[in-house]
Amino acid sequence: MKPRIVLDVMGGDLGPGPAVEGALQAVKNLDVEVILVGRIEDIEPELPDGDAAEGLRIVDAREVILMHDNPTEAVRGKPDSSMNVGMLLLKDGEADAFVTAGNTGGAMTAALLKLGRIRGISRPALATVFPAPAGRTIILDVGANADARAIHLIQFAHMGSAYMKRMYKVESPRVGLISNGEEEGKGNALALEVYDVLRQGNLNFTGNVEGNGLMTFAVDVAITDGFTGNVLMKTAEGIGAMIYGEVERAARQKLWTKLAGLMLKSELKKTRRRLDHGETGGAQLLGTKGNIIIGHGSSNARSTFSSIRAARDDVRSGLLEVMQQVAEEVPARPRKGRAETVAD
Repeated sequence: MKPRIVLDVMGGDLGPGPAVEGALQAVKNLDVEVILVGRIEDIEPELPDGDAAEGLRIVDAREVILMHDNPTEAVRGKPDSSMNVGMLLLKDGEADAFVTAGNTGGAMTAALLKLGRIRGISRPALATVFPAPAGRTIILDVGANADARAIHLIQFAHMGSAYMKRMYKVESPRVGLISNGEEEGKGNALALEVYDVLRQGNLNFTGNVEGNGLMTFAVDVAITDGFTGNVLMKTAEGIGAMIYGEVERAARQKLWTKLAGLMLKSELKKTRRRLDHGETGGAQLLGTKGNIIIGHGSSNARSTFSSIRAARDDVRSGLLEVMQQVAEEVPARPRKGRAETVAD
């Protein structure tokens, strides 16, 4: 049976057009069914001849949760929003995964209210794969929880480790705690508390990892709070775009640099694709009772296609079942010692 992917076409910054285009590419190339959720009068003009292609269907939703909306107020106050309607399709078993490029807080709130948390997971985490030259590192949280307690990061570590085992076949993922130094004893009170617990646990915990360690593939799983993770990822994206832009500018300065640029063009394109979020799709929301992908607000057709592909892979790999198994094994609260935080 083809994976059935719900696509919220209304939430992104670029409007329904790129989302619908990405969905058309997905049903043509990915062996999936896509359910477009949004205002039907906004969706149909983006379809060839106004008709849904094979593998596509439309579910009308009259309201939209905007980027500047308060997440909780919007989810509760706009019951017929594309985000709410899409989550209910997932809850009712009419779909296998949900993809949106809309309000991140809104998507997380809708998932919690409509689907609920996996029992045993205190907070969901937004996880994204960082493509270092030597390998992939999953970083979580990158935006779901600006404030986090020790128990949350400990559970993130278990979910991230299970993710790398299932999705990338890493036998014993190296787990690192993002901090301001590699040495034991570095970090704020939260980092020290989490370090103590992970050091005594059964994960392959390798200690602290600094931001530059992500560039050298020092760990397979990097954990932090959502505030730090989000700043880290946005900074990395900005630096990558700046460096690529500077290389392009330099390649146009003189004849010999133009020639050098032509020689390196194909390799530079490969590097850009590897670092571009449009190639990997959105971030995974781990810890709720559903396969959920949250993309960039600026997602274009290629980003949407990649997010649908990521959702398909989650469904086929049984990732949700893996997260449910992990929840049965992770601690409900840290051990005694410096770690005394209790789960919500």
